[in-house]
Amino acid sequence: MTPTISDANVKAALAAIESETATITEKVEMLIEMAAGLQKKPKNSQQLEDSIFLYRRGLELANPDLPLLKARCLSGMGTALRTIPSEGSELLLEAKTAYENSLPILEEHASPEEVAETQMNLGVVLQGLVNFGQATMQDTIQAYQEAAKVFTGESYPQEFAILQNNIAIAYLSLPLSSDQEKMRQGMAVQSFESALKWVTLIDHPSEYAMLQNNLANALQYLNTSHPIDNNLKALAAYDEALKVRTRKDTPIEYANTIANKANVLFNLPDDIEHPEAGNPNNLKKSQGYYQEAKQIFGDYGQWERVDIVTEMLQDIDREIAALSQ
Repeated sequence: MTPTISDANVKAALAAIESETATITEKVEMLIEMAAGLQKKPKNSQQLEDSIFLYRRGLELANPDLPLLKARCLSGMGTALRTIPSEGSELLLEAKTAYENSLPILEEHASPEEVAETQMNLGVVLQGLVNFGQATMQDTIQAYQEAAKVFTGESYPQEFAILQNNIAIAYLSLPLSSDQEKMRQGMAVQSFESALKWVTLIDHPSEYAMLQNNLANALQYLNTSHPIDNNLKALAAYDEALKVRTRKDTPIEYANTIANKANVLFNLPDDIEHPEAGNPNNLKKSQGYYQEAKQIFGDYGQWERVDIVTEMLQDIDREIAALSQ
């Protein structure tokens, strides 16, 4: 087999820890550095698996006098495990165990930021395990909220934005009764809006676009007595997201956002003062956005989304036909 960059790094790391001149601390630190380098921008799953191998070797070497290095091996291994693509829950469960074992040690020996980062990562894993019935959204939200005590909007706007976005999505996924639906949606909107107080278009464009898009999604489905007002707010938020998301630079995100915008226009009267007059103009606009989104999804093999958009275009055709009668 032709050696890969990953193979070379693993061999270099293993050679380094066998050096008689390096202390145990130096050896574990080298392993952690090598493993972190592999998982930073992995080119394939093998590099993530190699990083896990190095972290495990670090755990073997880390004696009781090196608790912080042991915790960092566990935390790093958890992140590598949750990043490997997998259809089952086994790797997520391993990641959960690694994070949970590292947290008590980090809380005693590490900085608040390092603890918060691990809590944030644990929240991501728990959120993934919810899909398998092996964690709850309440546990997920609690992990994110613990991280948010450190990653505040004022000091860490990007981390705060991601946390609030994840918390909002978790709220929207909570299994609540119908009479609690409005509260759940309201809390999600509040989380998105809270993050946007600290994230700007200029300084944090990616996070800004994500939050605006997701806020708009929540607004258009918010259970309220003022649906038109919320739809207008949603349109404005989608337009903010589209200042960042372009067909050239982020085609899939762009297509998602214009499809979401099309859905708002489908339900919005042309004249909000006279909704009874219908919405033939907005239907045409909606149709145009959906057609563009369908083309992009098709270009990138997003066939499930193509099918969804195709159904919406058929609905628009029926609505336009009914208005013309």
